[in-house]
Amino acid sequence: MKTTSPADLLHEDLDTLLRTVRRHLHQYPEVGFHEVHTHRYLKEVLEMHGLEVHGPIARTGLYVDIVGDAAGPTVAYRSDIDALPTQDEKNVDYRSTVNGVAHLCGHDAHSAIAVGLALLLNERRELLPGTVRVFFQPNEEGIPSGAPAMIEDGVLDSVAAVFASHVDPTLATGCYGLISGPATASADRFTIRARGHASGHSARPHQSTDTVWIMSQIMSVLYQIVGRQSDARDTAIISICRMTGGEAFNVIPACAEIGGTLRCISNDERCVLQERMEHAARAIGQMHGAQVDVEFDIGSPPVHNAPELVSLVRDVILDTHGPDAIFEIPRPSMGGEDFAHYLQHVPGMLLRVGTSDGPATSHPLHDSCFDVDEAAIPLTSRILADILTRALTQAHVSTP
Repeated sequence: MKTTSPADLLHEDLDTLLRTVRRHLHQYPEVGFHEVHTHRYLKEVLEMHGLEVHGPIARTGLYVDIVGDAAGPTVAYRSDIDALPTQDEKNVDYRSTVNGVAHLCGHDAHSAIAVGLALLLNERRELLPGTVRVFFQPNEEGIPSGAPAMIEDGVLDSVAAVFASHVDPTLATGCYGLISGPATASADRFTIRARGHASGHSARPHQSTDTVWIMSQIMSVLYQIVGRQSDARDTAIISICRMTGGEAFNVIPACAEIGGTLRCISNDERCVLQERMEHAARAIGQMHGAQVDVEFDIGSPPVHNAPELVSLVRDVILDTHGPDAIFEIPRPSMGGEDFAHYLQHVPGMLLRVGTSDGPATSHPLHDSCFDVDEAAIPLTSRILADILTRALTQAHVSTP
């Protein structure tokens, strides 16, 4: 594997260094919990610039502590390092070299932003009344994701507040999206299987258990649950995304299966909907003589941004870039983000980072041609350095 030597980056200016780091990671992506090269590369870059790296934790994660000259609390910044199992279709010289794996959700940019943040904070230790922990998390995309493993391995020990950012191709470079309270939805996967005693002939469905027909009724009921058996004021989405059954045109299969996602803004509604989905599916199966099994893969909870931390971030952006740099997000995203796991333990805030400067960088997240305007990377590192510095000095951030 051809690599960019971290030693070659020592004398680069910050913008060039972070662009090189991002492009290297983009060319050599790795999926969750397999980020071995990514871990080694980030570790070497950070160590070559004088930082002490801790890890691996959570298998392939790592972190650095920037300890200020004055005593104070510890605040943290989280980035993610895994790629998606999807083909990169961009026509650029830094496109993925790994078949079927690509950074199409911006985690390469997130990692480069975090590297820049760590280097900038390391240069201003004398201004830090406390410690900033910058950590790099594996497997944000998977279920179970990497955040619980990072927490179990102690990444939040002594941390009073945690911040994160996510690239946003709907916002222009230099613009930052803010929202208080619910910011993203929970993200759970479900699988429902209907089983009959045997397959049957399509000419005589009354002599068999028609699992496809039964599954069609289950699907219809699932789509009606949201807003009828849950509070319509608490946004939720049930999406069925896969269906499997038989192979033959004239055989009723003994088993049919569907799968999809349940996404909720409210954790309370999340529990209600899981219960109602399971009850409805089993009842329909029982009514028609099928054994129905319902399985949930529990993903991340909703992200809930602490209002006081959103206010802090807003003040920093206003002071440094003015009101035109802020986009007030009108409603939560129904996408999932495993940063939410950290917010079950400490207050935190997820910042949206504009990364679009034209059509090539406006493809949606997870699109096979997704790309970012790399000018946003050092710009965001600098803003985050100001945010984390100010967070240490705010009265509402105190040592737990």
